[in-house]
Amino acid sequence: MAILYELHPQNPQKRTIEKIVSDLRSGAVMLYPTDTVYAIGCDLSVKSALQKVRQIKELSNDKPLTFLCSSLSNIAQYARVSDRAYRIMKHLIPGPYTFLLPGTKLVPKLVMSPKRKTTGIRVPDHLICQALLQTLGNPIISSSAHLPDEEGDFPTLGMEKAKLFDSLDNLVDIIIDNGVEPGFEVSTILDFTEEEPVVVRQGLGWQEVENWLNFVP
Repeated sequence: MAILYELHPQNPQKRTIEKIVSDLRSGAVMLYPTDTVYAIGCDLSVKSALQKVRQIKELSNDKPLTFLCSSLSNIAQYARVSDRAYRIMKHLIPGPYTFLLPGTKLVPKLVMSPKRKTTGIRVPDHLICQALLQTLGNPIISSSAHLPDEEGDFPTLGMEKAKLFDSLDNLVDIIIDNGVEPGFEVSTILDFTEEEPVVVRQGLGWQEVENWLNFVP
């Protein structure tokens, strides 16, 4: 059974954040709110936790995992960012956007796409996420809490919070409740791995992305 931590959405309690971060450093996997949907995550630097996230999501090792960074400068440590990508991202961060970028050596192999050596990175516009990132000092895995059933459907997609918590209670170590119902719209994915950036998934804020792609040379 997971430990439930309650956090204020606008003013997350520092002591509780520190407890959660201590657990993450010890290898805990959490269910937590973001600026898009609830996500399953862990400390990027803990291999055993990364493996557990993959097991929960039933992801093979060739499927990359997205992670959260605290800022654009933090992204630059984990990915190679072209000049144009930097100019576009500067207008979108923080927000509901996932950027596909060539990863650096700091990104664990368990996270990157093994063939393309790329990774997905987000900078969330979410106070709890940012508090966790700042206190932890490492990126946090962010894999949407949408789990497949035997038919391959995703019954957890759009599920109300109480049911979502119940469905994952025995799979994760920590559940964070910020008193807000889960979002149901995913992030927009913008691929910066080729010469021309491409929107590969339209999610929250996708029109804003289109505007900046046309505006930024």
